[in-house]
Amino acid sequence: MTKIVLAHELLEQGITQACVAERLGISRRTVIRWAQAIRAHGELEAFLEHYQQAKSGPRQKRQRDQLLKQRLWALREKYHQCCGQKLQYFLRQEYGQHVGVTTIYKVLAEKYELRTRGQKNQPRGAIPAAQAPRQVVQMDTVNFGQVFAFTAIDIFSKESAVLLRPSLEAADGLAFLHACMPTRFSGFVDTIQTDGGHEFKGQFLQDIPRYCAHHRVARPYKKNEQSFVESFNRSLRRECLGWAKYRTAEIPRLTQSVEEWLHYYHYQRPHLSLGMSPPLPNQM
Repeated sequence: MTKIVLAHELLEQGITQACVAERLGISRRTVIRWAQAIRAHGELEAFLEHYQQAKSGPRQKRQRDQLLKQRLWALREKYHQCCGQKLQYFLRQEYGQHVGVTTIYKVLAEKYELRTRGQKNQPRGAIPAAQAPRQVVQMDTVNFGQVFAFTAIDIFSKESAVLLRPSLEAADGLAFLHACMPTRFSGFVDTIQTDGGHEFKGQFLQDIPRYCAHHRVARPYKKNEQSFVESFNRSLRRECLGWAKYRTAEIPRLTQSVEEWLHYYHYQRPHLSLGMSPPLPNQM
């Protein structure tokens, strides 16, 4: 109560909200809310009376919308146990509803047993290295709005593949697997490494043994484990598609641009790791 009175008096003297917050040891947002509430009540005394009444007695526990719960549980099943951040994205895309990630995990905890923060990730073995082509291929995705680029790179030869898709479903990952492995990577490699995204689960996991002896999932938040494909993704943005957001209808035009760039990438573009040579010999 005292801080509210002091904040009001300091603001009346023309002191900025940031300075008031610093002097009173509170957030600037709190000062703004108090000032707005005082104006809404017409005078300081009326707000103080309302504030004191609101603070007295036990606070009613906030009830979460049952419809929200059903939507989140259904989305988690639909998108193969994806994380809270991705559920937040799908909830906004499919229902136009925005909910904080903390609330999403609280809702999930009512039905599912979630991994605690203190529990470490399961060991996944050493990061695969390559001494020859077709030993290790890394795969990833790049978000371009309504267009998603599925990317792959042979970490030794630097040969790469890109497929533009309208969504991030497991069916899209499967389509990319069938498109790139026979044509670009000779049909079979020792190891394919992906991240844990839902686009690399479900149908994708069912068919991946046809194209590799081992499938490794990179640890979350460890960008260095996917360093080769991450570097390729930056080149794709910087040299071809940029940082714009595209619509699904633009996929045919964008695909042509990507194919032209991939031809340059494979036959003309020099690579430092290859002694300033392109990944493939020049076509005559």
